[in-house]
Parts: sequence; structure tokens; C-alpha cells
Amino acid sequence: MRKKNFKERCEKRMIGKCSEVCRTYDAVQYACADLLQANDEVKEIRCNVLLDGLDVGEYTSDFVCTKADGDLMVRECVFRKFLMKPLTVKLLDASREYWLRRGVTDGGIDEQV
Repeated sequence: MRKKNFKERCEKRMIGKCSEVCRTYDAVQYACADLLQANDEVKEIRCNVLLDGLDVGEYTSDFVCTKADGDLMVRECVFRKFLMKPLTVKLLDASREYWLRRGVTDGGIDEQV
């Protein structure tokens, strides 16, 4: 998860399953994009999707994917060293609750050392 107007270095690239330019902000997000692109179950990828009406502020989910069966899958990317930080935990919980309210049950965290 990132703030809506995150101002850091980003790498822009085209991914076959993404209809627009995919912006990745760190190595975890970059690697996750590659994994999702290679996953045959994933048919479409959306990057940095805004979570409208989130209580903790304006944040985005890293990846929202449409699977072959039409269901949505959400992936958040976090460095392992930040995984137990209070703000990270709060934001991941907020994302999980946001997507559960919208009927998305396939949510997950991709982490890297």
C-alpha cells in the first residue's frame, strides 16, 4: 500500500496483462508484477488501485487482478522488515477490510527480505 500521491522514484513499464503503464516503486512490487504476469490464472492486472473512502487516508492497493473465473485477487507488497510495524499492520488490515466489504476473499501479501 502506498499513499495516493506517493512521490518517489518509480519504474514505468508495460505488462501484457495490464491495460495501462504499470508503475512499480520498489523491488517487491516489481517482482510481484512479474509473478502475476506469469500466473496463468490471472487474466488482467491493475496497478496502484485507489481505495475510495478508506478511514485511514487516501491509499492505493498495489495490485488488483481479475482471475480466469472472473473473481478478483488483491496483492499488497511489503518488505519483510516493515511487516510488523504498527502503521503497516494498520494499513494492511484496512486494505483487507476494504476488499472484504466488496466481496473479495482472495487477498494476500507478497513480501521480500
